[in-house]
Amino acid sequence: MRVMGVDPGLTRCGLSVIEGGKGRQVIALDVDVVRTPSGDPLHRRLLVISDTVEYWMDTHKPDVIAIERVFSQQNVSTVMGTAQAGGVIALAAARRDIDVHFHTPSEVKAAVTGNGNADKAQVTAMVTRILALQTKPTPADAADALALAICHCWRAPMIARMAAAEALAAEQQRKYKATLKAKAKAAR
Repeated sequence: MRVMGVDPGLTRCGLSVIEGGKGRQVIALDVDVVRTPSGDPLHRRLLVISDTVEYWMDTHKPDVIAIERVFSQQNVSTVMGTAQAGGVIALAAARRDIDVHFHTPSEVKAAVTGNGNADKAQVTAMVTRILALQTKPTPADAADALALAICHCWRAPMIARMAAAEALAAEQQRKYKATLKAKAKAAR
């Protein structure tokens, strides 16, 4: 499975692509950070992010996109910018019929380090170790994008099993309701 991990942001947007193998084997294929000047108009910054992400999607052909879920912070403008960048990325994926999954920062930290409260240094150290990289990915946005991709790669089998179980439960519920409806109709 080829996963594109995205740590969305307006000033720095981390992008990565990894290939998942058997078990927990993962290989880094590419990583970068898109930067946009804070003084540029919002629509121009989103266009730069969109153009870059679309190029990555068309070049790397990911099977799935893993995006960090926006969480509440003190700075509302930062949250808004992060959400807008994430939305542009999700839209680009939808246009290409690529599945998108959102993961919270604590999910990603727990998957990569075993601790949902790990700091950036711990995440970077574990990403470097897991991917057997020669040097630590910098800035932190690059390491976070790789961590998102790793998290999704490792969680994908469970996500698929949960989706299958939910679909089966929905089908069984539909059949049960149909049976009840038929019995009620016959009792009339």
